Amino acid sequence: MSSRFDLLRRALAALALLALAAPAMATTPIEGVQVRATYPHDPKAYTEGLVYLDGVLLESTGLVGQSTIRRVRLKDGAVIQSLSVPPGLFGEGIVNWGGDIVSLTWRDQVGFRWDLKTFALKKTFSYVGEGWALTSNGKSLIMSDGSATLKFLDPVSLKLVRHIKVTADGRPVANLNELEWVKGEILANVWQTNLIARIDPRSGAVKAFIDLSALPEAPLTRAGDSVLNGIAYDREHDRLFVTGKNWPHLYQIALKPLGGAKR
Repeated sequence: MSSRFDLLRRALAALALLALAAPAMATTPIEGVQVRATYPHDPKAYTEGLVYLDGVLLESTGLVGQSTIRRVRLKDGAVIQSLSVPPGLFGEGIVNWGGDIVSLTWRDQVGFRWDLKTFALKKTFSYVGEGWALTSNGKSLIMSDGSATLKFLDPVSLKLVRHIKVTADGRPVANLNELEWVKGEILANVWQTNLIARIDPRSGAVKAFIDLSALPEAPLTRAGDSVLNGIAYDREHDRLFVTGKNWPHLYQIALKPLGGAKR
């Protein structure tokens, strides 16, 4: 999740993920992608959250002392508005709700409501556990915490409404990271992999994995924290965007037809 992880913990996390995911992906369908368009992306942006809204991107970045919330122009990646998350906090995922941007922090158990237009701080709130990402289905906010569980929250009170355990072939899929609601499904980056899980929001079952290994930056993810992370959807024009931490590009992608299971 961050460069603060020591090498041992990173290795153990990766091994645990592989141990859980490999058997599950034996029969879970795998989809590939086609790149429809490529856009510039700030290579210094340690992307934690991504939202497409009204023709621009809302992006949150992480790392202590570097965490920001930004409004980014799609065509050239220019940052046209920015705020710094309070010092000492590690910024995480964001989602827009009404006239607010709701944002999380990693292990600080504090979140924020910012004014969508001005980025002025409106309110803080607290929660238990880690905060990784947020999205919305139009009724609830959906939150990931790095586990195999996704939490559905009341968008006003932020109280837990329900939760689902995400599984593939009956096995939990942990390390769920950045989220996006797309056509009635939850898309979730699986941290430290080049996979996005397509999740049924009712059962938690993974319907398919999207493999983004063919993207130019994908091989770099094996070297450190420059991992795939960031999904945004333009509902009006049916465009799906992805990027990663410190990636120099953001991609508009289309899914290839479902193939066989990955063996």
